[in-house]
Amino acid sequence: MNLTQYTSEFKKNLQLAYPVMLGQLGHVLVGFADSVMVGELGPAPLAAVSLANSLAFIAFSIGIGFTFAITPLIAEAHTSNNVSRGQNYFQHGILMSLLLSIVLCVVLFLMKPIMYQMDQPPEVVEYASPYYDIIMYSMVPMLLFQAYKQFSDGMSQTQYPMWSAIFANVINVLLNYLLIYGKFGFPRMELIGAGLGTLISRILMLAFIMYIVHTKDVFSVFVNRIRFSNIKKRFVLKVFNVGYPSALQMFFEVGIFAGGILLTGMIGTKAQAANQISLNLATMTYMIAVGLSVTATIRVGNQKGLKDFVSLKRIALSVLLLMFVIDIFLAIGFVGLRNVLPLLYIDDIQVVEIAATLLIIAGLFQISDGIQVVFLGALRGLQDVKVPMIITFIAFWIIGFPVSYFLGLKTDLGALGVWIGMLVSLTLSAIMLYLRFEKLTKKLIEQNK
Repeated sequence: MNLTQYTSEFKKNLQLAYPVMLGQLGHVLVGFADSVMVGELGPAPLAAVSLANSLAFIAFSIGIGFTFAITPLIAEAHTSNNVSRGQNYFQHGILMSLLLSIVLCVVLFLMKPIMYQMDQPPEVVEYASPYYDIIMYSMVPMLLFQAYKQFSDGMSQTQYPMWSAIFANVINVLLNYLLIYGKFGFPRMELIGAGLGTLISRILMLAFIMYIVHTKDVFSVFVNRIRFSNIKKRFVLKVFNVGYPSALQMFFEVGIFAGGILLTGMIGTKAQAANQISLNLATMTYMIAVGLSVTATIRVGNQKGLKDFVSLKRIALSVLLLMFVIDIFLAIGFVGLRNVLPLLYIDDIQVVEIAATLLIIAGLFQISDGIQVVFLGALRGLQDVKVPMIITFIAFWIIGFPVSYFLGLKTDLGALGVWIGMLVSLTLSAIMLYLRFEKLTKKLIEQNK
């Protein structure tokens, strides 16, 4: 195998990926800032943030997954210079995301009573309730931002969502400092302050990217006035058919991590707080994988538009190789710094010790997670979304979650057992998605010889 044919693509891959990585990292740093600042208040408030976000992010994941449909559709229209189709995908993507965000906001409102029925520590639920009341409203600006972001990514303009997210993160950290602790004359609002900081920063993030997309010349070819009267059935069906399997795939993956939060909550407050620390750290490195997954979607979508399937496979594998190299370093970092990283969040010795053991598993699943996310992105670029949806359901819920439940609650492994189940899920997903990609690309290459 000639590695040069893959490594020669690294520069182009990184040019597209690094703004997505930084932008997505900005979103996670909002959670990191909440966790670090709330961690100063003690284990129960930290666990409360984890509980509230676990419920909220289930709905967020469905919405974000749905917006993933926009990127490959725009990428293909952009490469093939189909202006009319690109304009329709833009309008339908934004409008459908708006409607979905309102529906999911209502769903979150109706889901709130579930917190009181999940056998969680009472003090954690008490702290979580008012925080949850605020962050559920951030569904609308967050999901609309995500729709604009996916459009920008599809145009290969990944830097603008990055700047929007970085701007929002700075605002969030500032508001957290002022409102959680009551600095410079502001009231001390603790978790309510953290929720307000997140909501306000997401509204400003949406305003930032909307201004860019509607004023920059690079987007003008596809950006037109958004009107409900322009809705057309065939474009609704196209966006929906690509979007809903991606939404469910995201739901299945995020759901198992949310399930892990609930399982560790059943084990105890300290286990749940340790889970939040490890999950937040793992989520930050996951954003690197997301960046390369989006790169795979964009570049595979472009090659699909050109009908160059040999280059399509080579480029997708180049993204995978780059991901693998990065994941090796991340795995070493997690294992080597497992006793240090939790101290950034909290000084409770028991919580730190539990988190340190979880970070060993987090280090191990960097590779599996990276591989499965890149192949999900590549398959999304091919607009193959239904089979990956089934694969992730089997890997995460038919196999992985039962393993987490059994090892976490029926053995002495506790939180460590929950995370072993997650490792099993990600590894199986990576293997099956690789086989799916191989089968599809082999068929496409043979058909176009």
